[in-house]
Amino acid sequence: MIKKKTFSIGGIHLDKHKITAAMPIVDAGLPELVYIPVKQHIGAPAKILVKKGDKVKVGTLLADADGIVSADIHSSVSGEIVKIDEIIDADAYPETMIVIKVEGDEHEPNIDLSPTIISEIPYTPEEIINKVRSSGIVGMGGAGYPTPVKITISEGKKVDTLLINGIECEAYLTADGRLMVEKAEQIIIGARIINKALGIQNAIIAIDENKPEAIEIMSRLTKKYVGVNVCVCQSKYPQGAEKQLIAAITGREVPPGKLPVDVGCIVHNVGTAFAIYEAVQKNKPLYERIVTVTGDDAAEHLGNYRVRIGTPASFLIAKTTQHPEHIGKIIFGGGMMGVSAVNMDAPLTKLTSGILLLNDQDAVKPPEIACIRCAKCLDACPMGLRPFAIASAIKSNDFAELKRLHTQSCIECGSCAFICPARIPLLDYCKLGKIEVKKQQ
Repeated sequence: MIKKKTFSIGGIHLDKHKITAAMPIVDAGLPELVYIPVKQHIGAPAKILVKKGDKVKVGTLLADADGIVSADIHSSVSGEIVKIDEIIDADAYPETMIVIKVEGDEHEPNIDLSPTIISEIPYTPEEIINKVRSSGIVGMGGAGYPTPVKITISEGKKVDTLLINGIECEAYLTADGRLMVEKAEQIIIGARIINKALGIQNAIIAIDENKPEAIEIMSRLTKKYVGVNVCVCQSKYPQGAEKQLIAAITGREVPPGKLPVDVGCIVHNVGTAFAIYEAVQKNKPLYERIVTVTGDDAAEHLGNYRVRIGTPASFLIAKTTQHPEHIGKIIFGGGMMGVSAVNMDAPLTKLTSGILLLNDQDAVKPPEIACIRCAKCLDACPMGLRPFAIASAIKSNDFAELKRLHTQSCIECGSCAFICPARIPLLDYCKLGKIEVKKQQ
């Protein structure tokens, strides 16, 4: 039996809660209004090119990348721009958004909507990078780093391995898993496109062992394509984090303060690979994505939805439940690293992988008790940190100690808080510690 790969330091085993794993992707439909933020990525907000009253189509460029680390923003619907304003997002922050009233569903004429799969890649690396840039593609795993930057290798750097991340180790989320089942060949071709942009022929699609259907389909199809292979990984959280995935697959350790490229690796999410396929082969900008709507018992019609960017969360939630009064909390993302939404009408963005609906009972945090010094958080931390000591340093305002504890290396996976028998919000302390260390720099 082939030993499934995993990382060696820390990690936890989550209850699966993959309720929607077997549910096919369905189209969510169109809302009356979409709210499209001009910043759906790490870096500078895109520069707005349109104004109130303009008519747009699906795929129309709304805002242009303002700088190298930025990303284009496209219309996800056809209709009229009715407002450009500061609107509260899921995190309670005001964000500049372009509000479009939906009128029909007319696409820009150069977008290929046919189901034909195109495997030939007749483009140069420079042409691929330009197509990816003009399509507004960012990291779909949640980080939101502009993809053109990641597939452009800086002078003096050398990459020999591309990892396509299909782990999806967060409990509840199944959008990536369904995408691998239903769009496997397009993802594989997307990996080959990235290979060509990087000038290599070594892409490894990493899939969690809890996705047997995706493993079977991907393993069968990759036999048709040179330079793309599948690697099955153990189910352990946070296996999908970049540094942990690189360690599991290649055995290479990314040093503190360094990036995957420094050890010869580039990591892209399967959703990003699919978006790259659509951009390069179909001239399709990133204006929609797959979103899992899930929860143990707060909704009736859970599933994996194809959603237009800018769709209000309330529109999607209304499709899944007739009893919103049963919802105690709405989380954008997964249960471990997701963000509790304060605005039910906040729009879904390029980075929204899921909406987790919790009932009133599950939404309440259990009371914190005193630390019993069990060191379970230390054992669970995949970065080898001491979360209990970071929490103690925060409470005593010992900022020098925070730096000595390498607080900045925290990847905010939440393993420490999950495993803590005292229910201490260790992740919150670690996040606060990172902020305080940054202030001191």
